[in-house]
Amino acid sequence: MTHPSEAAGHEPVVYVVDDDASVRAALEDLLASVGLCARSFASPRDFLAQEPADAPGCLVLDVRMPGQSGMDFHRQMLELGIALPVVFITGHGDIAMGVEAMKNGAIEFLTKPFRDQSLLDAIQHGIQKDRARREQAAQAAALRARWDGLNAGEQDVVRLVVQGLLNKQIAARLDVSEITVKVRRGHAMRKMQAASLAELVRLTERLGL
Repeated sequence: MTHPSEAAGHEPVVYVVDDDASVRAALEDLLASVGLCARSFASPRDFLAQEPADAPGCLVLDVRMPGQSGMDFHRQMLELGIALPVVFITGHGDIAMGVEAMKNGAIEFLTKPFRDQSLLDAIQHGIQKDRARREQAAQAAALRARWDGLNAGEQDVVRLVVQGLLNKQIAARLDVSEITVKVRRGHAMRKMQAASLAELVRLTERLGL
């Protein structure tokens, strides 16, 4: 079922990185059979060369490939800030490798042969996790935009309000009239979409102020 936020062309995308063309083709067919869009690549370099879709996603990554291994590429992803959830697949895995992958944040580590449903379940989990991350990032960006929409005087008042200072104390601190503080406070509450002081405090905490 399509998530409401994906109705406007943001359907999930599953990226497949495997040097074996037959494996890529098989995975593309499997994903297509359950209505998932797939993009496949023969190497991590090919994957990095493309522009990622603006949509929730998951990366199915082979462990052993010529050149850069899947494990090495996963570590590089962390360094590059690529937040796609990763599902490892391998025909040559061992317990230590699987433990390392999971410690580094992989969703699953599947050893061939594995059940198609096991892979699909892991991919769906990855997509849900990425969808939640994207929604949190969008909310954080929207909140930051609201804060940036306040002028300097309004931001000064908010910083002191959330510290518990009264309007009279804020006026003295900023060397302005109490009426000016009330006006700035009202404008800031409206722009921040805060219905109460408690909500304004929560918003500033989320902003890290």
